[in-house]
Amino acid sequence: MSVYPIASASGQKMMGYLPFYYESSRVMMAIIQGQGTELDKLRQAVDETLNQFFVDTATWSLGDWEAELGLPIALTQPDTERRSRIKSRIRGTGTCTIKLVIKVAESYDGGTVDVLEDFPGHLVIVIFVDTRGVPPNINDLMEALRAIVPAHLDIEYEYAYFLWDELDEKQWTWDQLEALVLTWAQLEVYS
Repeated sequence: MSVYPIASASGQKMMGYLPFYYESSRVMMAIIQGQGTELDKLRQAVDETLNQFFVDTATWSLGDWEAELGLPIALTQPDTERRSRIKSRIRGTGTCTIKLVIKVAESYDGGTVDVLEDFPGHLVIVIFVDTRGVPPNINDLMEALRAIVPAHLDIEYEYAYFLWDELDEKQWTWDQLEALVLTWAQLEVYS
């Protein structure tokens, strides 16, 4: 066991490769401590750089992803919404099918989405099954779907809201309902 403690994980590992008599040397301990700290920083920088190669873990490289895919760089948007846009653009290549529209829409919404085709009406209907109300990044989703759905087809969106029948099923009194302290807008998307 070393006389002088080494704080860095790399430094502790490096000491295992040296002869035992260096454990009592303050000079060697200082050298190993310094090198170990730098190796730990290097390992952390390599791991952080590796994270940038994957959309789900990217942080500071999201702008590069957006630029590469021809998306406007949205520094003011939360990283989760930026990742959704990027994944949608990656998924949204090739022939437009219902499966593709569903994959793209679900990458934005995070919930289940159903898609119906109305051939006589030249219409694609996107139905949000799990999400109550309008998804927060609906404009990005609309833009992404418009980019992949053929131009001769129109796109409609159907949203789910909290219905009066569902409210009746809960059998709340007015006091219980008022205790929730919800605005009408919040009540519409209550689940």
